[in-house]
Parts: sequence; structure tokens; C-alpha cells
Amino acid sequence: MKLTKKIMAVSAAVLLAALALIAVAALAQPAAATPVMADSAIESVAVLDEASDVQPEEEQPAEESAEEGSSMTAIGAAVAIGLAAIGGAIAMGMAISKAMEGIARQPEADGKIRSSLMLGLVFIETVVIYALIVAILIMFVV
Repeated sequence: MKLTKKIMAVSAAVLLAALALIAVAALAQPAAATPVMADSAIESVAVLDEASDVQPEEEQPAEESAEEGSSMTAIGAAVAIGLAAIGGAIAMGMAISKAMEGIARQPEADGKIRSSLMLGLVFIETVVIYALIVAILIMFVV
């Protein structure tokens, strides 16, 4: 029972870390810059346009900031699923190691140890799959 509690604690910590990274990546998106000009500045630009043949510079599209935001989201999702996978792999390795030690100490409890091990591994893998789903949702929804 101690092993299952440790596995669940590690899995919860990995999930919380992944969610925190996704939230940071989602909040780090830069806001689209909108140029603000005073009315007098607009009038002076109009007067200059009429007085000369010089055309005003085209405003750069907001696509650059959108691309930067989507790349930050993708990086955040990739880091989140990477940490979840690493945490899940470490937790699975620890669980299997402790189960093998338990079986070596008490071979007669082989069946109970293996069933507890399988249940713990399922819980660990479930948390990793949840992190994957959250990362995919962040990439395509945010």
C-alpha cells in the first residue's frame, strides 16, 4: 500500500508540474500591438500625403505576434508532455524495482505484489495520458 501512495504522489506532482508549465506558456503569449495615434498625428500624416508623393509605410501584419504566441504554446506543450513522460518513466521504474525487491523477499506473495504493481502502473500511465491530452488541447485550443 505504501508503494501505491508513493506512485500516486509522484504522478500527482508530475501532473501539477505539467499543468503549471502549460499555464505559464499560455500566459506568456504577447498581446497583439495596436498602434495608437493622436488625431493631430493622423491629420499631419494626411497633410504630408497630399503635399508629397511619399506613401506612408504599410503596417506590419499581426501575424508575426500570432506566430510567436503559437510557437510559445507549442514549446510549453512539448515541455509539459516531456516532463510528464520523464516523471512517469521514473515512477514506473521505481515501482517495478520495489515490486521485484518484494517478490525476492517474499516469493509466496508473488500474485498480490504483481496485481498491485499492475494497478499502480495503470495509474501512472493514466496520468501521463492525461498530460498528453492537456498538452494537445493547449496546442490546438489556445
